[in-house]
Amino acid sequence: MGRDSRVALVTSKDFPDLWDDDRLLRDALRERGVAVDAVCWDDPAADWSVYDLVVLRSPWDYTDRRDEFVAWARSVPRLANPADVVTWNTDKRYLNELAAAGIPIIPTEFVGPGQTWTPPADGEWVVKPTVSAGSRDTARYLLPGQLADATAHVRRLTSAGRTAMIQPYLSAVDTAGETAVLCTPDATGRLSFSHGIRKSAMLTVRGDVTVDLDSERITARTPSPAELELAARVLDVVPGGVKHLLYARVDLIPGPDGTPTLIELELTEPSLFLRHAPGAADRLADAILARI
Repeated sequence: MGRDSRVALVTSKDFPDLWDDDRLLRDALRERGVAVDAVCWDDPAADWSVYDLVVLRSPWDYTDRRDEFVAWARSVPRLANPADVVTWNTDKRYLNELAAAGIPIIPTEFVGPGQTWTPPADGEWVVKPTVSAGSRDTARYLLPGQLADATAHVRRLTSAGRTAMIQPYLSAVDTAGETAVLCTPDATGRLSFSHGIRKSAMLTVRGDVTVDLDSERITARTPSPAELELAARVLDVVPGGVKHLLYARVDLIPGPDGTPTLIELELTEPSLFLRHAPGAADRLADAILARI
């Protein structure tokens, strides 16, 4: 099974041999007889037509060139996840659509180019761009003491033509942490729960700082029934449905009343934390073979 099949795992110049977690997927595919190449999304020499499936994994340098990335995605045959999903999911303003569909999200204010942010009087707030990966350009501020820093962060984003999003910092991230619900197709091809992980807090109240992904503490976690129910609701309202999705990651946190709340829905290039769940890489490799 898989003989003569060829798959590209899409990466970036920062990870020419893939993000280490994705090497588990590469090896699982090769064990199944699939030829696997790690290819940078913006490699001008790449011939995407030779692949039976092109799987987005770690193209994390696209955030400064989103329009170029979306255009590239539309040019690639047999892309997973599909280009329409990439277009919708790479700008976090999709949260507005999910909220309108009844999904509980963290209250979010969006401030675009030419708009002015009126900051709240106090509290802890997170500022980040709507187009971002790996928590780049994301920071946590305590107001009123860091008002000038927070305002400057928003202004810096909007002056660069980007849209800023401002959210309250939920204290549950320091105690319960985030829950990521990872989904891949089951044996019938239906997107189903694969595994879960817990992510610890990464942002300190230090103003606009660079987040070191290597400092992120990840542990296995079994999502609660309420978290699994919300994840299913989120996926049910994805535009176009989920039948074409190879993977999905639903990031959740307890809200002020303790019930699960959506942080974000990762459908483009999420870390899948395969090494934290026995059999997860094999399940995804089998789903890729079925998709081929």
